Amino acid sequence: MSCPNCAAQTEFDADIHAAECPFCATPVVTDTGPHRHLKPKGALPFALTEGDARAAMGKWLGKLWFAPGGLNDYARKGRKMSGIYVPYWTFDADTKTQYTGQRGEVYYTEHTVMVDGKRQTRRKQHVRWHPARGRVARFFDDVLIMASRGLPKKYTTALAPWDLSRLEPYSPEYLAGFRAEGYTVELTDGFSEARNYMDRVILRDVKFDIGGDRQRVASLDTSIADVTFKHILLPVWLAAYKYRGKTYRFVVNGQTGKVEGERPYSAWKIAFAVVLGLILAVIVGYVAAQNQ
Repeated sequence: MSCPNCAAQTEFDADIHAAECPFCATPVVTDTGPHRHLKPKGALPFALTEGDARAAMGKWLGKLWFAPGGLNDYARKGRKMSGIYVPYWTFDADTKTQYTGQRGEVYYTEHTVMVDGKRQTRRKQHVRWHPARGRVARFFDDVLIMASRGLPKKYTTALAPWDLSRLEPYSPEYLAGFRAEGYTVELTDGFSEARNYMDRVILRDVKFDIGGDRQRVASLDTSIADVTFKHILLPVWLAAYKYRGKTYRFVVNGQTGKVEGERPYSAWKIAFAVVLGLILAVIVGYVAAQNQ
């Protein structure tokens, strides 16, 4: 089914025709969306129970002083969290890059200036540039790209790292008791995103190889070989709460317990902090004046 609010695609049992989207708590009805042809190759098992995930989320919320207290209580006592297998692509590639550029060496000169009738010595920075060229190579192993648009990428990115060495072969029966989202980022789009990541890493490698104090990169010529991919499912505990008319979403890494989500703010707590800060400033100012 496809959520009409956040567009997340989630698989349900054949006899379920209506449900609540686990990603944003919106009521949805199943449709006859397109069938996916690329099946998952592996799944990372849940290492945390729902109770573990709820405890981790409660601890995370407890550290957010400006969060509404009612939300924390509601989240702890609210409905169950959803265990979701979120789709990802992983890419491997062997890259070799030839580059040209310049290496900059910083040096200083001193000169004298007059300030208020007094001579002062100032240092001026200069950069001496030298031509540079070379070659770098890097093998990229398991570049991880989320294949879903159901959750903000900033949340899922923050859940890293994942121990992919614990992947198990995919089997429909293996996912019993959990929901699995279908991928909405196509393979070619996922690879384009992976290439952007690889290019950033290669540029960093080139600058390191050039050395010096400054670097200028004029050209990069990258050849890429032995590209492989996998479609995998990673475990995420998800909570979507509607509190006072607003939806808050929280995600917990089902392997490590790392938590990320929307950071709610309480207006009265912020106002209280501002007033308290003003009172402290007045007290400090009064004490300083008395001392003078």
